[in-house]
Amino acid sequence: MENTKDSRPELAGKIALVAGATRGAGRAMAVELGRAGATVYVTGRTTRDHTSETGRDSETIEGTADLVTEAGGTGIAVPTDHLEPEQVRALTERIDREQGRLDILVNDIWGGDVHVEWDKKMWEHDLDKGLRILRLGVESHIVTSRYALPLLVRNPGGLVVEVTDGTEEFNGGTYRKPFYYDLAKAAPLRMARGLAEELAEYGCTAVCITPGWLRSEAMLDTYFKVTEENWREGCAQDPHFAISETPAFIGRGLAALAADPDVHRFNGASLSSGGLAQEYGVTDVDGSAPDAWRYITEVQEPGKPADVTGYR
Repeated sequence: MENTKDSRPELAGKIALVAGATRGAGRAMAVELGRAGATVYVTGRTTRDHTSETGRDSETIEGTADLVTEAGGTGIAVPTDHLEPEQVRALTERIDREQGRLDILVNDIWGGDVHVEWDKKMWEHDLDKGLRILRLGVESHIVTSRYALPLLVRNPGGLVVEVTDGTEEFNGGTYRKPFYYDLAKAAPLRMARGLAEELAEYGCTAVCITPGWLRSEAMLDTYFKVTEENWREGCAQDPHFAISETPAFIGRGLAALAADPDVHRFNGASLSSGGLAQEYGVTDVDGSAPDAWRYITEVQEPGKPADVTGYR
């Protein structure tokens, strides 16, 4: 059964910051937190007046904030470059001034795909692009946590969510080439583990989550050249695309996780959209619950024919 607002755990009165909420998983997580009743500060670099280096101007943080509010929450857009400490400091000071608290921090900042040279060896990859990937995928998360965590630890029960591509189990045994991408996607897993240790004494929780094969805006219209309505046509290009999921799936899982009164049992854990679905009973918008990382591990990586039977 498709989830509705009435079936969702409530987050009324909770204050969230989704850093990197312009599009994709970040946008969906912000919207689903809003649907559960939260006030959500959404940040990013693409606004109605400025386009970031990703080159996509069809999604903006103002658009995300509007979607959060339309879903039933309160969306507040704050243009922020999370590699600029003073901008992040100003952001957290604003949240403190306006709300006096922060309950949920989601570090989903990325935008590095445009710099990845997918077929290059480490020494062949453009160095400036490689270092930019690490700044976008690692340094930005560190800067954000540095300024947001002093506000979050005031409230026992605060939740920090690092977002990456791949579970700890998968990434730990698989080289996510190329070199710079591998480092950028391994780091959030380690950051969640470290923050879990440092936040425990404050009654707060840190986890790392990953969507599966995400049907983001860029994946649909740039890579597969399909829409959400006809996405299955992309399976002709790659049959394994059949395991893919909408951004709403990870958003729904996150909202359930954030509302779990016993969330601390996951402190330091690596969680996937499929795993969250099994834990909380959430589904994707079509009523399915794709377990992408189990599928990737058991079917796609071993080179078996595409068959999602039993995986969604």
